[in-house]
Amino acid sequence: MSDPYHPPVKRSLAIAGHKTSISLEPLFWDMLRMAATRENVAINALVARIDAERIRSQTPPGLASAIRVWLVEDLRGGNGGETTPHATERGDRS
Repeated sequence: MSDPYHPPVKRSLAIAGHKTSISLEPLFWDMLRMAATRENVAINALVARIDAERIRSQTPPGLASAIRVWLVEDLRGGNGGETTPHATERGDRS
């Protein structure tokens, strides 16, 4: 794994046939690669799924932020944003 404090690295991806660039810290690129491998999908496909989930959000963040949040949710056992409701949606206010 790379230095966790390394600045973001920009990479180009194609999402739904459109090219885009995403800047993420190497730590998040590593985590994204591992999640895609675990789910047996290409990174582009996983990012496209995260992008679709973020667009459905009431307050969609930028794509890089959505990827980071999805990865944290995945670590917490929620398998990304789609299957784990946010605390306010569950009624938790803590």
